[in-house]
Amino acid sequence: MVKRREWKMLLIGGAALSATLLTAWSIRLEPPVEPAPMDEVLAEVDAVSDDVVTWDITVTRNERVDDWIDFLTGRNRDRTKLWLERSGRYGPMIRAELRKRGMPEDLLYLALIESGFSPKAYSSAAASGIWQFIAETGQRYGLEVNGVVDERRDPIKSTNAALDYLQDLYDRFGSWYLAAASYNTGENRVGRIMREMFGTERGTDEHFWKIAPRLPRETRDYVPLMLAAGHIAKEPEKYGFTDLVYQEPLDYDVTWVPGAVSLDAIARAVAMPVDSIADLNTHLVAGVTPEGRAWPVRLPSGTAEQFAMNFPRIFREVRAEAAHQQATLASAATHRVMRGETLSNIARRYGVSVLALQQANGNISPRRLQVGQVLRVPGGTASSASTALASQGDAGARFHQVRRGESLWTIARRYDVTMNQLRAWNNLSGRSVIHPGQKLRVTA
Repeated sequence: MVKRREWKMLLIGGAALSATLLTAWSIRLEPPVEPAPMDEVLAEVDAVSDDVVTWDITVTRNERVDDWIDFLTGRNRDRTKLWLERSGRYGPMIRAELRKRGMPEDLLYLALIESGFSPKAYSSAAASGIWQFIAETGQRYGLEVNGVVDERRDPIKSTNAALDYLQDLYDRFGSWYLAAASYNTGENRVGRIMREMFGTERGTDEHFWKIAPRLPRETRDYVPLMLAAGHIAKEPEKYGFTDLVYQEPLDYDVTWVPGAVSLDAIARAVAMPVDSIADLNTHLVAGVTPEGRAWPVRLPSGTAEQFAMNFPRIFREVRAEAAHQQATLASAATHRVMRGETLSNIARRYGVSVLALQQANGNISPRRLQVGQVLRVPGGTASSASTALASQGDAGARFHQVRRGESLWTIARRYDVTMNQLRAWNNLSGRSVIHPGQKLRVTA
């Protein structure tokens, strides 16, 4: 079970899994077998009774399940090992929530096949997080999804949302196999196929195998893959995973901070690398708490008191820096765009860089410049810094175009620089939010 301690402070002042399908759909039909004598049966039970593997969903072992076991233990072996080890971090929390709700704990293996237990997993279909929610479904189940916060990447909140969704699907279809298939391909498709084939949406786990040929290929293999993952996770040594080092269970303190506070500032308050804060708050995709409201932040276990002692001072410093930057912007001149002008020649006219001009105007795109538009031209300290940048020019500088799901923190880590360096090179404040398509300077 996840451990957490919550602290409140009053501050005044303001891959998804993608795998090649191995073979066409098939179910192996076994010929009838003559029953063994009772003494042989009892002897066999006695031999395995100490190592009985239990399931709380229907357990099926057929050719398709075996194909996926072969894949997970063969070609995908290294990644499977990572996923199993990562289950140590998130598995206890998920199991505890399933147990609390009276749901099968073996639904845990859906998270394994969806994302390998990675909160940062992002698919080509724009699904995100451990449970691979698309934005619309995540929002339907109460998750906040925007450029600052993406709670699909919050392992706690997304687990609650996913289990709410799975329970709704089970209530509709009456089968965990059908619920899992619906989770993958959509409840309306499964409902339509069930009505067309059986005249009702409700069924049993056996109905999954019957409708499977009419399901998309990925969904057809979804339940077999979940079962294969379960077989391996329950008996890893049997499948050759004898050297697993499971990650420690999720453990953290919780404190409340004001809006628009960067993870970098929070890390400074506990004297730890920003990675240690970001890894506990993967849902803060912009590397900053949402503006205009207090926000619960997870801290490494045992650091809440240190945070409470240090953060007021750091908070004052952050606010002072923000006030200075606001004053700089307030001192900016304005320029009305005339026909034929570009950001480049406007920047040259005022002795600032194009980058500074863009940042002072909400990261405006040169393509969106319009005749008559009024631009802010940064002055004061910003002007001096921009002039220096302009005089240096962009020769030798390296730039990065922001992609969906990236944050200042992830970009800084990619280029082995600090968030403060990125802010300085791009005239960003602690409140600045980056956007997909924006170009950032990533070298001095």
